[in-house]
Amino acid sequence: MKADDQATVWDPVVLAGELQSIAERSQKLMLRFLSRQPDDGHVGMGDPSTLGGAFLDLMTKMMSDPAAVAAAQIDLFNDSLTLWRHAAERMLNIQSEDAVLPKDKRFNHPEWSENATFSFIRESYLVASKSLLSTVRGIKDLDPKTARKVDFYTRQFVDAMSPTNFITTNPEVLSTTLNTGGQNLLHGLEHLLADLDRGDGRLQIAMTDDNAFRFGENIASTPGKVVFQNDLLQLLQYNPTTPDVRKRPLFIIMPWINKYYVLDLQPKNSFIKWAVDQGHTVFVPSWVNPDEKLAQATFEDYMIHGLIEAFDAIEAATGEHTINAIGYCLGGTILAATMAFLAARGDNRIASATNFVTLIDFTEVGDMGVFIDEEQIASVEKRMQEHGYLEAADMAMSFNMLRANDLIWSFVVNNYLLGKEPVPFDLLYWNADATRMPAVMHSFYIRNMYQKNLLKEPGGITLAGTPIDLRKIKTPMFLLSCREDHLAPWKSTYAATQIYSGPVTFVLAASGHLAGVISPPGSKYGHWTNDKLPATPEEWFATATAQKGSWWPYWDKWVTQYDGGRVPARTPGDGKLPVIEDAPGSYVRVRAV
Repeated sequence: MKADDQATVWDPVVLAGELQSIAERSQKLMLRFLSRQPDDGHVGMGDPSTLGGAFLDLMTKMMSDPAAVAAAQIDLFNDSLTLWRHAAERMLNIQSEDAVLPKDKRFNHPEWSENATFSFIRESYLVASKSLLSTVRGIKDLDPKTARKVDFYTRQFVDAMSPTNFITTNPEVLSTTLNTGGQNLLHGLEHLLADLDRGDGRLQIAMTDDNAFRFGENIASTPGKVVFQNDLLQLLQYNPTTPDVRKRPLFIIMPWINKYYVLDLQPKNSFIKWAVDQGHTVFVPSWVNPDEKLAQATFEDYMIHGLIEAFDAIEAATGEHTINAIGYCLGGTILAATMAFLAARGDNRIASATNFVTLIDFTEVGDMGVFIDEEQIASVEKRMQEHGYLEAADMAMSFNMLRANDLIWSFVVNNYLLGKEPVPFDLLYWNADATRMPAVMHSFYIRNMYQKNLLKEPGGITLAGTPIDLRKIKTPMFLLSCREDHLAPWKSTYAATQIYSGPVTFVLAASGHLAGVISPPGSKYGHWTNDKLPATPEEWFATATAQKGSWWPYWDKWVTQYDGGRVPARTPGDGKLPVIEDAPGSYVRVRAV
């Protein structure tokens, strides 16, 4: 049905037929929805049932510090007076300016500023949310972890209550509803039911048009072959595009917490394709999407049967014992652990290492910290025991909650209230292609890295019987962080510069965890460089030099020092490893949700 076809819009027979069809589907799906809800009431990796103590602590501190609460109330009163003055001026057609409030793209529709009623609603919400958050943040003497948890879940509440998320207080939704005779709401309901159906009774919001992307054609399309595989990964080797290549292969270690192809979305923004075009022989692991068969897979397994077996496979494919390695996020964390493991055994096969947005010191982990207290880790471990893995939907929801307005509520408005179809967007397709986590490995990682912060401690972690010490790593390191990273805060990632013993280059990119890394030449994002490595990130940034454009060429100039010269181009299958199948392989095609 077309929303602008007025004869159809107001046809009661057609409308009744649509409602009947939707009602029948709704009844079945709502029963499935109710039956699929978790008994423990968890949301993603979080367990809101553990919040009682945090908010009780908050209330106790508020009672013992009434001055802070009073100050927040006075600010709210003053802001409310300004709000009412602006509303009165508009009602009397007196020229008035909006209250001085932060810009918020949720309110970009002109009616939010031009219409007195909606302007009042917008300003009321922003004033109230500002007051609520400032009250929570203004309470002193809260334990930092408790303060972060309270702040995080208060923001979730504030975001959920935005007037943009409701039919009657969103002018764009109201206008669309009137113009289409309510067809937008019918379409929205159909989208809601489809999302429930796709999630097998659990709401799985469609962020993009999944049918618009096809592996090997318009996403993950850089030509290559699978040349090795085991239970944990398929190893991809990409076809050369230059007559000669760097002697040392480049191994890009992606995190198994996501699919690898975030670095190969489209040719125009593919770091993998760009690296191939610079003459690198590029290898990438496409990690398996684990099921209950890998419930007992350990962090050691991912190191030995993942990285080290891949190192051996690369040597078999190219004849080169030494490599240049890149680790992205968790891929960088396990790369660092593996390098320390190899250093303890006198193995120097990694000639240079690059870490993209990688945490080594987990003292400050940003909003991810809300999911890692003892109560919530225990809750996650209990749930993982049922299937042997952390469900992909839980992992995806947790990450989406970190940017709820962009990754949850914007789609509620677009898909359900406006009734629009999701648009094709490669990054959102990747974001929705979530993966499971093996229970044993995930528990080890969360407890030893995030909770106990043992990786930075000499001998704090033992892998395959070998205590590891990151200080023994003398390999040249290139550390890339992103200034607006909410998953690996750059001031935390900077701590690694004070741990490694070899030469370290630290570069800070603009933007966040994904956009800052996926920043090809021609990108609008710049970066900062500094030859010195002072003790604190603040000192580093104070004397850093702002650079325009992508950091990719800067990195390539750095890694060229360690490429070993040039050799004739290598084609997958020319070495000792036969071709198994075309890239991107079969592992990446397994969808968990």
